[in-house]
Amino acid sequence: MPTMSSDAEQSVTGVAVRTSERGAATRTALLEAAREIFVTNGFAEAGVTDVVARAGASVGSLYHHFSGKADLYLTLFEEFQTRQAQRTKQAVHAVRAAGETDPMRHFIAGARAYLEGSLAERDLAALFLRGDGPPGFEVTMRDRLRQWAKRNAALFEGDEGALVVVITGALAAAVSEVVLSDDEDAARRLSDDVLAIIGQIRRPASPTGPQSG
Repeated sequence: MPTMSSDAEQSVTGVAVRTSERGAATRTALLEAAREIFVTNGFAEAGVTDVVARAGASVGSLYHHFSGKADLYLTLFEEFQTRQAQRTKQAVHAVRAAGETDPMRHFIAGARAYLEGSLAERDLAALFLRGDGPPGFEVTMRDRLRQWAKRNAALFEGDEGALVVVITGALAAAVSEVVLSDDEDAARRLSDDVLAIIGQIRRPASPTGPQSG
């Protein structure tokens, strides 16, 4: 049975690599174009033809990589959340490596990194908070908030469920206010103030017994 020569194998491999690289470049261009179109026009007003025209691609190539406009939006969201998770993880690891043991300080470090990431990608973060997304996106956001609360709970020991609900809710509200603010300097001041206040929150001590009258 004839076998492929090493030169032929290398040629096939080279073609596959170039094809893969072109595919990755097209996918990236489509996502960058979708980001620009969604931020400028909103999800509802954006069209697939707008995206492919901005990306310099074809409608066929878009549907090769994505199922449609909603898939583009959700992919942008998931990739943004992945970057945010990496930022917060690195921040928490850094304070732990520096010897900090207070779980609230760990939370604040991660929260600060999340807020800074939201400001660094403010256009994209605002897109996800404006309520102009594909059907069902509100459920995705609620699920992500619950996952976020669960990760925050892992920073604390014992029965700290109420504390986690309070600080996670406060931070979620702060993210919305900071990202949607028209004044970036004011947004950064608000971010610092909110983190300072959250850092003072502590679970109240449980009563040890009935109060004597």
